[in-house]
Amino acid sequence: MVDHYEHPSSVALIGRIDRRGRLEWVLPKGHVEAGETPEEAAVREVSEETGLQSRVVTAVGDIDYWFVADNRRIHKTVHHFLLEATGGSLSTDDVEVSEVAWVPLDELAGRMRYASERRLARRLRELLPASPGDTPASAVPDSGGVRKDGS
Repeated sequence: MVDHYEHPSSVALIGRIDRRGRLEWVLPKGHVEAGETPEEAAVREVSEETGLQSRVVTAVGDIDYWFVADNRRIHKTVHHFLLEATGGSLSTDDVEVSEVAWVPLDELAGRMRYASERRLARRLRELLPASPGDTPASAVPDSGGVRKDGS
């Protein structure tokens, strides 16, 4: 999620408490509900997790990862999109979100928890439009994601 107007060169991140009780900063993400496209799910999830309304600018790419839950290995695929803020204000109304912040692009990779998300963040400067309404220099930027597997 980027905001060209009130927070230029900043990205909205969510802070959540991990299993060890530590705050971790991550990109907003969630799952696709029945009847939704991945793009619609990204806009909805970002709204739920940040309080911001947005529009999809372009697809960024996917992140695949594995984790263990209930003694089972689970595979996730998250589709990321560059979203532009169109309204709303930062909110922590979502029970899974402890903090929400506009993070300057220069500080983004240093704040984020996961290496896969940091790699996407490092690409943003070259991929973001120079000004609102411009087309990104490349066809692949980032900031909100949805999980393909529905969780």
